[in-house]
Order: sequence, then structure tokens, then C-alpha cells
Amino acid sequence: MSYLDQIASPTLLIDEKITRANLKKMASKAQQLGKKLVPHWKTAQSRIVGNWAKDYGIREVTASSISLAEYLCGEGWESIHIAFPFNIREIPRLNSLAKNQDISVQLVNASTAKALAEGLTEEVSFFVELDAGYGRTGIQAADEAELEEILKQANRSQKLKFKGFYIHPGHTYYGKNTQKIHEESQAELARMKAKYLDRYPNLVTRLGDTPGCAVMEDFGAVDELGPGNFVFFDLMQVQLGSCKKEDISVCLAVPVVDIRKDRSEILIHGGGVHLAKDVLTQPDGTKNFGEVVFLTEQGWELPSHYSFVKSISQEHGIIHASKELLHSVKIGDLLGILPVHSCMTADAMGSYLSVSGQKIDHAEGVRQTP
Repeated sequence: MSYLDQIASPTLLIDEKITRANLKKMASKAQQLGKKLVPHWKTAQSRIVGNWAKDYGIREVTASSISLAEYLCGEGWESIHIAFPFNIREIPRLNSLAKNQDISVQLVNASTAKALAEGLTEEVSFFVELDAGYGRTGIQAADEAELEEILKQANRSQKLKFKGFYIHPGHTYYGKNTQKIHEESQAELARMKAKYLDRYPNLVTRLGDTPGCAVMEDFGAVDELGPGNFVFFDLMQVQLGSCKKEDISVCLAVPVVDIRKDRSEILIHGGGVHLAKDVLTQPDGTKNFGEVVFLTEQGWELPSHYSFVKSISQEHGIIHASKELLHSVKIGDLLGILPVHSCMTADAMGSYLSVSGQKIDHAEGVRQTP
């Protein structure tokens, strides 16, 4: 049976071939540069896709929450890192997880380090997250007092081990100078490593952002690369120059429920609860919540004409349709929508259907199951 025959409502499709190509390309790049690839699994959140990653020598993975780390535990990962400022209310869950899994967390203040030093019953490693200009989280490298206090508190415990420094230069997503941001982050990690290597000879540095990791070729003394979105890519990454549309490996299949030729509009069952509400602003000022592709028995193909989702509400999406699309589509047909932000779309949908007809797991879908 065709995978298309399984679709009656919005369904997130995944093309295994494209996903594997993305994994292979980044893994090969890291290997050629002498770096370890530790992908951020906040995008895929899937055990099956994780097994695909292992085929390319990927042995460690990063999670965005302790819930995702728990979901990935027992899947053969040599180590799982939780790349979010650790929430001390979850220390009991961390202890339980660390009984059976090599685990590391992310620290941004001494209070959390103190709580972990006092509350851990199992060995846990930690990265100190640095803020090299993003402004979301992390300590300023110049704040030596805070950094020293973190290390001081950690040294009070035999269970809490310093692993290294982590930077996520997320401001590359704002379309700024990716190379400049990349160089600044790389230089900051190199400086901190040189400063602390004598005291901690095994420390490592990790840099994680898809725009930088996808396009840059020089990572200097950085030890590990931790991008996440590259597994699927999306329209935002296309706009940033990280990939081509052909590299996007997920697509939301949506049913057509109404057609208004007089307005060049197609109404689809596919809105904010499916695509999320990430948006691109086009040169003429119009909003783009996703672009139309044609579904085929093998997956999807890019049309020669351009149609896009111009507005969404909770369940509804309105496509601004080309003349060619208006003349070729009918009510009840399925269209494909390339997402603006694949991480959020996947999280919203909570499962995948491969173009070969296989159900692919997602952590959110498992948590939503009664």
C-alpha cells in the first residue's frame, strides 16, 4: 500500500534517504576535520532516526531536556548531554538516569553547581555554557568569579565532574555575519581551553549551531561539533544558506478542504498546531509559513511554480496559490508543505510517516500517548 493511502489528516513525512544523506555529510565533515560530531537531538527526537545516525559513526548525542534524555536512554548511546541550564528540581530524575547512562548536564551558575554537589548520588559530568554574544543563556567568559565558584562547588563532590566548555552561537539564526560569529565563538573556546587545560587536562570544547557547522570549514581547536537542525534542515536554513530545498527531509502532508480561485487561495487542514508558527518574511513583506511541494509515490518534488502558506490559525492554513497549482488541485487532494522550522513542526506533530510507509517514533508522541 502506498504511504499516501495512509494519510487522512495532517501527517509529517520523513524521507529516510535525504535524512541519511544529511547525517552522512555532517559526520564525514567532522571526521575529515578531526572533530567529534555530537548532534543535538532536539530536532529529530527519534530512536529510529538515532539508529540511522549510528550507521555513520555517531556514538554520542545531545538532548534538550531530561525527558528526552530519558527517552533516549537504553538505546546504546555512549553518552547523552542535556544542553539546557540544569533545573535543580530534577536532581532525583537525574540520579535515576545516571544509574544506567553516562550523562552530562549544562551549568550556568554556582547555585546549580552547589545543589548538584549536595544532591547527586551518581556520577554526572557537566559543561559550563559560555555566552559569546547570543545573549540567551550562559556565563560571560569575563565573569571569572562566577566560573571559579562553579568549579569550586563542583570540586566539593566526587560525583560532579567538569567536562568542558559549550557555546551555542544561536545568533547565527538571525541572519547576521555567520563567519564573524563563528570565529568569535571559536576564539572564546580556544582561550578558555588554554586557560584551564593545565587544571583539567581532559576538558573538551563543543560548538553547536547548524548555520556555522554547515558552512564553515575551519573550527580551529574546537573538539566537538553539536549542530541539530542539519538532520532535517528547513526553509529557515535555506534562507541562511545552510542547505538547499532539496536537502529538507521532512514535509507536512495536508488535505485540501476548499479552493477559492477568485482569490488564488487554497484552504488546507494544517495550521499552527501542526506547522507551529515560525514564519519567514519575504522581500515584498508577505509572510511565509511554509512552501508547497507535490507529493509523489517516492516522496515529494519541488514544483516549477511557487505557492506558499500565507496565513495560519489553529487548524487552518491558507495557501497563496500559483495559477498552475489552482488548475491542478482539487478538494480532497494532498499537498506537501516544507516547514519553516522543522524542529518545531516535528515537536508539534509528535510522529513521522516515512515515504516507504513506516511509522517513525518521536519522543513527544510517546509522551502524548495515554
